[in-house]
Parts: sequence; structure tokens; C-alpha cells
Amino acid sequence: MPNRPGQLSQICRALSQSDINIATLSLADTSDFGIVRLIVDDHERAKEVLEKNGHAVTVSEVVAVCVPDRPGGMASVLQCLDKAGVDINYSYAFSFHKGEKAVLVFRFGDNSAAERALAEGGYATLNEEQIGEAAK
Repeated sequence: MPNRPGQLSQICRALSQSDINIATLSLADTSDFGIVRLIVDDHERAKEVLEKNGHAVTVSEVVAVCVPDRPGGMASVLQCLDKAGVDINYSYAFSFHKGEKAVLVFRFGDNSAAERALAEGGYATLNEEQIGEAAK
């Protein structure tokens, strides 16, 4: 999105008006533009809505893991990924159920390898529907 006031607000309004829920988002800026990463309850409709409103949209496959929301929850997942030599491109997280659980969202260099490592470490990944439910 352009680095101008009101751009994030416009994105959120457009999704809201289309009854699309944002579970979490990440915002980063460069000198020329901002990068908004969204986890929504309907990524296909969100893509349509945002493109219709003039935004460049890329859909990326991510991997989400649910962990207890306590000190060390993320560290144990990262240790499992480190042990497998998995490259993390970016990550963000959100908590739910009054801080009982957290969802860690990752974009990996190799999602399949990461999913195998997580499964071997005893971590279940979440599908799109489960992520949407966690955000409610």
C-alpha cells in the first residue's frame, strides 16, 4: 500500500464492509510503500475486495500453530524448527481465549519441511477454518 495517511484505514473499512474478519495483521514499511500482511476468515473474498479497491494483493501460504499463551510457548516451537534447520521468512502471532492460547503464524522458505518438523515435534498445524475460529 502507498505510504500515505489513511491507507490502512481504507483497507480495514473495505474488508469490514464486506463482512470479512481480520484475525491478525502485520504492517511493515519500506521507503516507498507499506506491506500489510493479513490473516482473514475468507482470503479469496478479501483478495477480490482489495483488488477491486485498487490494492496490489499477493496470497501466500503460511503455517499456523496453536500453543499455550505463556512464557516459552513460542520458544519451544522455534527450538523444534531450529533443530530441523527450517528457514523462517516472517512470523506474527495473536492470542485468544483471554490469553489461554496463542496462534503463531509463519511463512517459511519450505512450508512442507516446516510442517514435517512441527509434526515430529508434536505440534499440530491449523487450517484456515481453525485460524478463523480461533480469532472469534
